[in-house]
Amino acid sequence: MAQKVSIDPFTRIEGHLAISLDVEANRVKSAQCKGEMFRGFEQIMKGRSPLDAQQITQRICGVCPVSHGLASVFCQEDAYNMQLPENARLIRNIMLAGNYVQSHITHFYHLSALDFVDVTGILGYTGNDRFLLGVKDWVKSEVASKKLFPAAPFLPRYEGEYLTEAQGNISALRNYFTALDMRAMAHQLVAIFAGKMPHMATLVPGGVTEKITTKKIALCRSKLSELRTFYENNYAADVLAVAGAFPSYASIGRGCGNFLSFGVFEDMANNSSQMLFPPGVLIDGKFSQLDTKQISEEVTYSKYSSDSGFGTTKPQPAKSGAYSWLKAPRYQGEPMEVGPLARIMVAYQSGQDSELNRATKKFLSNTGLTIDQLDSCLGRHAARIIETEVIIKNCEKWIEMLNPTKPTCVDFNLPSSASGEGLVEAPRGALGHWIEIENYKVKGYECVVPTTWNCSPMDGRGVAGPVEQSLMGTYVADKDHPIEAARIVRSYDPCLACAVH
Repeated sequence: MAQKVSIDPFTRIEGHLAISLDVEANRVKSAQCKGEMFRGFEQIMKGRSPLDAQQITQRICGVCPVSHGLASVFCQEDAYNMQLPENARLIRNIMLAGNYVQSHITHFYHLSALDFVDVTGILGYTGNDRFLLGVKDWVKSEVASKKLFPAAPFLPRYEGEYLTEAQGNISALRNYFTALDMRAMAHQLVAIFAGKMPHMATLVPGGVTEKITTKKIALCRSKLSELRTFYENNYAADVLAVAGAFPSYASIGRGCGNFLSFGVFEDMANNSSQMLFPPGVLIDGKFSQLDTKQISEEVTYSKYSSDSGFGTTKPQPAKSGAYSWLKAPRYQGEPMEVGPLARIMVAYQSGQDSELNRATKKFLSNTGLTIDQLDSCLGRHAARIIETEVIIKNCEKWIEMLNPTKPTCVDFNLPSSASGEGLVEAPRGALGHWIEIENYKVKGYECVVPTTWNCSPMDGRGVAGPVEQSLMGTYVADKDHPIEAARIVRSYDPCLACAVH
């Protein structure tokens, strides 16, 4: 007989998520992914000036405002039929690159690593490092007195298997704290041209209002150099250490098997018209070009009225059978995984000789993993370090291409009526904004967000969303400590604040 297992609230993610599992003979038979709030940003937009859009929609999330801001100006620029100067496109690449590096570092160290790293393992440390000895004394005191709550965020935690190698735990713990500084460093990189972070003040349709100076170029170089050093010496090594200690996680956590990428980063450093990370769709292993007209949103099990969907949002909190405030996005009627793994898989199957493909093949060769094994819990972590390397390398080139003598934005005329589409890859995956303008005001606004794709509920055919499918079949050793399920869900880096926008 199946037993109910609930992870509620689901911690170390952005926003409010609950996971409900039916577990029988220690295997997950079914799963429900529940978004537990409603915010209504699309309704907030109606009747406002389109020029407010990029500032309001950045407030969907303080973690990834760069992505929402860019999607918003992209859909406006599409509506206004604008062409941007090279400096504007370079600056936007740099700002998004900084946000990616920040997001990926934060995800591993501050959200996911504590599922693998054993902070109590530092008790075996015998060296003379004053910092580590201090942490050892603190942990010893907390464990001995059973005062676990003050040891947050490291304790309390689910019981289970953690890293046993002392140096691995020590390295990851030290880097946990260093990563806080690196996160701030990445925010500072973005803020050089964004004015501030979070919520960029300088992003407008037509470009970026901040001017380029040699001092700002030097600041960008300096901060990116520090981020590169941390990536090469710490982040990549720690992810690989976890992967080596938990090889079984390369064979669990497979999602729906379908992948979607909108494509991101103009490949300006290589004078290419292609995206650095190409757009595309994989359904049942077959690659096809992206067609956004194939996107729909189901609401059968969502807390919205039956006439809601793409372009329409009507809350119905008491709807019978509904269990989530997330809609269920579908592409050609199919659930799609989005995010770092999706970008890797789409690029790999696209046939494009891209830097991302070359970096992926190098990683697979060095680790002995196969491309199929990347479709897993560990694979999502690996995908982040693969693309971080490519992003940092290209961001260095974009910084050198900045020209202080040329403009960073262009003027435009606001049309009385128009519509536009803005697509970007946020760190967490495919993000689309759509705008409809009538009589100089926003008539309609639509956002389809990465975590809405990944954490979607079942659709009308009874097909579960990607995270729900990732959990099905998972072995749970202890229903009171379902750490296996927690690791899988966190590998997606859910952002429920975005998903229930």
